[in-house]
Amino acid sequence: MNIDLTNKNALVCGSTAGIGKATAKLFAKLGATVTLVARDEAKLKETLIELPHEQGQKHNYFVADFSKPEEVKEKVGIAVENKIFHILLNNTGGPKGGPIFSAETDEFTRAFSQHLVCNQILVQAVVPGMKKADYGRIINIISTSVKQPIDGLGVSNTIRGAVANWSKTLANELGPFGITVNNVLPGFTATDRLKDIVAGASKRFDKTEEEAATFMKSLVPARRFAQPGEIANAVAFLASEAASYINGINLPVDGGRTKSL
Repeated sequence: MNIDLTNKNALVCGSTAGIGKATAKLFAKLGATVTLVARDEAKLKETLIELPHEQGQKHNYFVADFSKPEEVKEKVGIAVENKIFHILLNNTGGPKGGPIFSAETDEFTRAFSQHLVCNQILVQAVVPGMKKADYGRIINIISTSVKQPIDGLGVSNTIRGAVANWSKTLANELGPFGITVNNVLPGFTATDRLKDIVAGASKRFDKTEEEAATFMKSLVPARRFAQPGEIANAVAFLASEAASYINGINLPVDGGRTKSL
């Protein structure tokens, strides 16, 4: 199967590190013109230089802080004035870990705003163009916690579930317009976020971080952590023509760790 994203414009959030960066680079390699989105302009400029452009693409970026939804709305509004985005990757760093009982109520409010509200803003901005193009791929990086809650990530489990239900509802509404909406659920992936999770597990179980990481790997049938590029491969497939009849799914990319069907 030859996955070709030539002549497609992709908006990639959280694109300066981890899964977002790996996906942006893969999209560009496959021919898409990529618009990077993150809050750190220096890192955006560094990432922009790294993007392949063998097909003459002119990649760009805009700065947006997802803790400020109105700023996101303003920036994406400018971005869609002269460009149709065929692909949107919603990808935002997860809330801090900890038991749900001890979480402050404003932690839920902030996380809901950064994830679901900003996703909604971005979708409302790009979907009119997708309808005109009769092609749209909205892909949300969430978590396997939508199928199986993860201990020590109470706020994240709650918000990720909300995003999954939002996404499924949206998939039903947008399907008639040639637009699909799908979720990728990464398992343990070698990113900065995973370092924080390992550190948290180390404290909870009074183990070294190396011991905590080894235990976490033992929970995965593949017996290892994923690399960001492996998650990006799944995203690229869902963004392609080949996935045109896949809509409204939660796709775990987790080495088999999730125990539910």
